[in-house]
Amino acid sequence: MNYFAHAIAFLDRPYFAAGTAVPDWLMVLDRRLRLRKQHAQAYTSSPGQPTKEVASGILQHLNDDILFHRTKAFLETSSELTAIIRDSLDKESGRRPAFLGHVLTELLLDAALIAESPALLTEYYRTLASLNSEELEHIVNQIAPKPAVNLAFFVDRFRKEQVLWDYLHNSTLCKRLNQVLHRARFKELPGNFADMLPAARILVTGRKFELLQITNLPSEHAEEAEGSHT
Repeated sequence: MNYFAHAIAFLDRPYFAAGTAVPDWLMVLDRRLRLRKQHAQAYTSSPGQPTKEVASGILQHLNDDILFHRTKAFLETSSELTAIIRDSLDKESGRRPAFLGHVLTELLLDAALIAESPALLTEYYRTLASLNSEELEHIVNQIAPKPAVNLAFFVDRFRKEQVLWDYLHNSTLCKRLNQVLHRARFKELPGNFADMLPAARILVTGRKFELLQITNLPSEHAEEAEGSHT
């Protein structure tokens, strides 16, 4: 899952919604800084409301991903996209097609949700704008195993650039995909890669409800749901 799918059910809770983005924000800032369940769980009963909300949002993200990545819909969709991508890359072998199949499933799911309800994306950014980024960084630095340097600056930039709107257009989606590939140390996409995106959008949009059927569960029920998918 990506930013919007993680947060869409929690737009009335700014620090919780921000918490659902924290694991991905940290991956951009420092790929070695990984949050685990135990890091967040220690703060979900914190007497400080923003701290509790951020920790609960982080835990929601981690539980969502466990469930989402085990679903039949995700495994089948990402596999189909990997095959389409491999063909568009002239039968390229190696890890890049599978990596793109995984990432593109998540980004195109966000795109489908945004296309269906663009006002909710406006509300998402309004929700993030209502919180204090320096306070958020302070809270995350309590939870994380090491400091998240410059998180407040990154959150301010994320709010300003509003990159999720770019998922709606093939050219700008390719730009964002190239940024992800760069961070993962893969080479950039060829210029004709956008030609396969309309078919990819149709595939993911057609499976949207299947992909979302287990997401946004309350965190206290996620362990039970996780067990049902093992």
